[in-house]
Amino acid sequence: MASIPLSLAGRGAIGFGRQLIGQSPDFAFADLQEKTAEQIFKVLGELKGGAMKFGQALSVFEAALPEDIAKPYRETLVKLQEAAPPLPARVVHKVLAKELGEHWRDNFAEFNDTPAASASIGQVHKGIWKDGRAVAVKIQYPGAKEALISDLNQIQRFAKIFQLLLPGVEMKPLLEELKARIIEEVDYRYEASAQSACFEAYKGDSDIAIPEVIMATDRVLVSQWLEGTPLSKVITDGTQEERNSAGIRLARFHFTAPMRAGLLHADPHPGNFRVLKDGRLGVLDFGACNRLPNGFPEPFKRLLRNALEGDAIALYNGFKEDGFILSDVEVSPELVLDYLLPLVEPLRTDYFAYSRDWLRTQSVRVGDPRNPTAKIGFQLNLPPEYVLIHRVTLGTTGIFCQLRAEGNFRDEALSWFPEITPSHLQKS
Repeated sequence: MASIPLSLAGRGAIGFGRQLIGQSPDFAFADLQEKTAEQIFKVLGELKGGAMKFGQALSVFEAALPEDIAKPYRETLVKLQEAAPPLPARVVHKVLAKELGEHWRDNFAEFNDTPAASASIGQVHKGIWKDGRAVAVKIQYPGAKEALISDLNQIQRFAKIFQLLLPGVEMKPLLEELKARIIEEVDYRYEASAQSACFEAYKGDSDIAIPEVIMATDRVLVSQWLEGTPLSKVITDGTQEERNSAGIRLARFHFTAPMRAGLLHADPHPGNFRVLKDGRLGVLDFGACNRLPNGFPEPFKRLLRNALEGDAIALYNGFKEDGFILSDVEVSPELVLDYLLPLVEPLRTDYFAYSRDWLRTQSVRVGDPRNPTAKIGFQLNLPPEYVLIHRVTLGTTGIFCQLRAEGNFRDEALSWFPEITPSHLQKS
């Protein structure tokens, strides 16, 4: 994994050299991105359990890339996903016998040996439970936990290299937090408890559907089967109304889950969502969840209000106090506020249209090292307790842009978090 940032640095130098000999910066940068796509997936292919996890995270950010660059990312990700052959039926049966008992078939009226879907560390089979309900049977690949831990240990070994690239970040605790959270994903009992909490919180909800957990062991999770249209298909084929509806429901789920269920679903990519026939958004895969028993942290809401107010000084002081800016780092308060613009801009207006073009513009603005705003990203810290909140915020923004969702996201947020309401919108 370390070869990713190292190759980026090397290719950046090559790109600069090409500019010196007369090649256009745009051509050099496009060449850099395309070769980086190849390098990223080459490295991912060498990993095991962590490859798909990282690949799924990348998939929501392809919306930020120009189409000619995004295409090789998508194509290579598909190759990566298809490279892992499904488990043979005899291995599936062996896992089920070990986890559910020798007479595991007694639990099922039907069981399809052909997997319906592949996950990052396992595969999903469709079956009919003994009471007649259609079920999804999630089976963990043998050795997946050990492979994933091996990948994560490999990544952790290069903390010092990451530290050089991001000098404002306390890298060691950040990587330790990431490792702890990802390891939770291979504990299906832990996942079942999170899914059950969400199921109870959203039972009977008109917008969100959570599959009920029927049985769980360490390596097998049996849940209610949710029949619906994959969000990826809504992204490509849905009408504007269907895409808007999915976007608002996704926002509503992420805004409300910490308050209603005490957790935040922290794996936002299109494969984990379905649109049901009645319009509800079905949510799958609760392996990655941020436990927030008291809802979103109060500092998070306070800082969000500072940003919505445009109060650069208050935001800067809050960032210092809450560990987003380390004590030995000095940055411009105005540039910090400007850096956060992509996260707060949709909440500053009563109508916002997400788009790939908008995301590309923001990505260039905060990603071009020649831009003063971009340099802020190398100086800010990410406290470990905000790792998954940050992951969800960025991942969900990527999905909104893939959906090209439009709507009043501000009022949706303020209806659940009135305490972040800017003063100019508060009723006297």
